Parts: sequence; C-alpha cells; structure tokens
Amino acid sequence: MPNLFLELRDESEEPGSTPAPLGEADALDMLARAEISGSKLIPWGSNYSFAVAMEMPDGAAHLAIYKPCAGEAPLYDFPEGTLYLRETAAYELSRWLGWNLVPPTIVRDGPHGVGSVQLYVEPAGEAATEPKFWGSHAPEIERLVLFDHISNNADRKIGHCLRDASGKIWGIDHGLTFNEAPKLRTVLWQYVGEPIDPVLLGDLARVEQEAQQLRELLAPMIDERELDAMFGRAAALLERGAYPALNPRRNVPYGWW
Repeated sequence: MPNLFLELRDESEEPGSTPAPLGEADALDMLARAEISGSKLIPWGSNYSFAVAMEMPDGAAHLAIYKPCAGEAPLYDFPEGTLYLRETAAYELSRWLGWNLVPPTIVRDGPHGVGSVQLYVEPAGEAATEPKFWGSHAPEIERLVLFDHISNNADRKIGHCLRDASGKIWGIDHGLTFNEAPKLRTVLWQYVGEPIDPVLLGDLARVEQEAQQLRELLAPMIDERELDAMFGRAAALLERGAYPALNPRRNVPYGWW
C-alpha cells in the first residue's frame, strides 16, 4: 500500500521537499483550499477511492484520500450516496469527543465530483499493523473500541487501524458507520464484557449532556433516525458501564486483514 503513495508523492513534489507534518487546523485549511493536482486509483476496496496530491498556492504538496460519492457501490443496508458523508461524520464525532482518532476529513468537490477528502496518514511500517499490539489493552485502543460502539462501525478491520511514526493511533475507513440497525463488526475484541474506563464514561456522559450540540454538528451528514440510534447506543453504554458481549458469527468483519 505505501508504494502507491510514494509514487504519487514523487510525482507531486520537488526532490527532497518532504512536507512538514500538519496540525489539525492547518490540515483542514489545506484540504479545503489545495488544488488536487494528481490522483491514482487505489486498486482495492469495493468503492472507488483515490490517492490524491494536494498542492497549495505556495507550492507545498500533501497527500490525501479522496472518496467521491459517484464511486460508491450501492448497498442494500445503507442509503445510497451517503458513505462519504459518514466518513466525514466519523471525523467530526472523534473531534467533538476530543479523541482525535480520525484524520482530518472534509466534504469538497474533486475530479469526480463531491466526496470526502481525508489527510493521508503514513503508517509506521509493518509494526503499525502488528496483531499483538492491536490485541493489547491500551487507553488509545480502548478509545477506538468505544468509538466503534458509538458510531456502530460495520467494518473495523485490522487494516483500518494505523499507527504513525510518532506512535499515534488512527482509525480510517468509516464509510460503514452510523446505521440505525446494529451493525458492529470488529477485530478488536479484547474489551468484550469489561468495564469501560471511568474517563471514557465521562465522555459518554457529555454525549448525553450536550446531545443537542452534537446533533446539530452531525445533522448535515447523518439522518435523524440514525442520530437517535447513536444517542441510544451511547446512553446504553453509559448505563451499563461495560462493553457488551459480541456474537463471533456476526460481529467479525469479512476478512480479518
């Protein structure tokens, strides 16, 4: 996978001009203002996704992932033409919670029409997808697990879990989220039946206390029934104080990797 992005980077940058890492505000500004100066189709996945070069007016270039609405394959259990919005809603939810698990993501026009555009995060080599690490107990992994329960993530594969060079954890590929029907499918099973960390319970309480603010934030991307279901999931987790049992016949995504 990294070779595709290295190839695109080589085409879009001056020799030796590796761009500096972007903070969140700068990343959002770049995603909104930069010109998409090059793109390559990512040859895996059931929907059309593109690695794109983002060129700023000052010549600085960065990489992003562009998922156009027009490239989404119809699904029987998700409303047509909504996956790019769910990608963006996942970022907004992560940002609102203060968990910063999802790379900066916006909705904008691109070469194939409107879609989501997400800052590309470079994985830290093979160690970034080490099963032993992702099966461990760590606060940042638990945040990702709880995030998937709240957002009802139907596709948490190990390949959708990343660590960058600094060791920071990221979750990507959130098009199959926020369905009103239970859809959770995940490879992160180590917290099943265990108590939720008290700090995270405090974050769940804020979801309940500030529900109107969060509803207004997500309403342009997620419909009312799906938002009602999300708040219901958060309330149930808060009341239970523990992660629910999962069914291994239903709650494992297709393909562990």
